[in-house]
Formats: sequence, C-alpha cells, structure tokens
Amino acid sequence: MVQTNNIKYRYPGSGMINFPDLEIKARQALLISGESGCGKTTLLHLLAGLRRTVSGRVLVGSDEISSLSPAKLDRYRGQNIGIVYQQSYFIESLTILDNLLVSPYARDKNRARQIADRLNIEGLLHRYPKKLSVGQQQRATIARAVINGPKLILADEPTSALDNKNCTQVIELLLEEAVANDAALIIVTHDDRLKSEVKNWVELEPLDN
Repeated sequence: MVQTNNIKYRYPGSGMINFPDLEIKARQALLISGESGCGKTTLLHLLAGLRRTVSGRVLVGSDEISSLSPAKLDRYRGQNIGIVYQQSYFIESLTILDNLLVSPYARDKNRARQIADRLNIEGLLHRYPKKLSVGQQQRATIARAVINGPKLILADEPTSALDNKNCTQVIELLLEEAVANDAALIIVTHDDRLKSEVKNWVELEPLDN
C-alpha cells in the first residue's frame, strides 16, 4: 500500500537527510519513533506530499506521489490521504459537523455521522470546537482525517499531550479506523508508550547538523 525508496530531503543551509526505506500494507500500522529533531515530522510531510523529496520515490498504492504536479498532488491528497496533526486546526466559526464537511472530498453527511458515532462524538457534531474537551477534539480530528476514506492515514504525535488512559484510547481508535477504512496507518512520535500498541516500528537516527 505504501512504499518509499531512497528518499532524501534537504533544508536550506543544512545537510542531506537520508530516510530509511519503508513498506506497509493496508490495515497495517507502522510507528516511526525517535528523539525530537530527528526528522519525524519532515518524513510525515514527505509521505503526505506536503514537502518534495530531493530524490527517491514515495508510492501510495501504485501512485508515485513524489512525481505528481502540485495541482494533481493537492487533489490526490484530498482524495486519498488523511492527516491527524499535532494541533486540531479547526475553523472556530464552524460547528464540528461543518468542519468535517468543509473539504470538497468530504460532503457526505451520513458518512460524517457514522464516523462520529463510531468515535463517540455523534452528539457533539453541532457544537463549536472551543466547546469540546481536548480528548473530544482529538476524536474529531481523527474523524476529519478519515472521512474521505483515505488509503493512507498519517498521525503526527497524536498522543504526546495525553495521559496513559487517553493515549491508549487514541491509538486504539487510530488502529480501528485504519482497519475500517482499509488504509495503511503511519504514526510519527517520540512517545515510547506506543511501542507496546504497535508491533511494527522504525527508529530514526539523530540528524548530524
């Protein structure tokens, strides 16, 4: 489902970052761990097409997203990739339901309600983001990431600010949503608690700057 080959990235004024090759199938999860500053979020952005590789390939299914034009990549991401960011980034003037449906690739209200019900936030859809607890916002963020039926779910430090109970709940929700959507799940984190929940993991080496 997702495969990378020899991908490299360079920030202006810094050395080349070489990332390990990855391969993950649908309904499987991969944990990418490492200390802060080792390139975890950069790798997630490369997998999402938010940054361009200097070289190498990123494949989602049979699609080489690293070779798509910016316009095609935007459409592809909207249709096939769901991202759980560290912060929620909701539009505060819209209800949670409207936030879920704001994407042109996510206009099905019935699906939004079904996903919200599965994540136990169906009763919160008509509230505004500031009226939700941190845990409720996290569930809504997961709902937004999977509403387009993605092939790939990417989660950036989804549990770093959570206690043990909520950490377990969030990782279980992500794993369940990957199976429900027949998607590959990749989580980047420095939270070692997740290694007991996800059996497949890769640890990035610190960057040499």
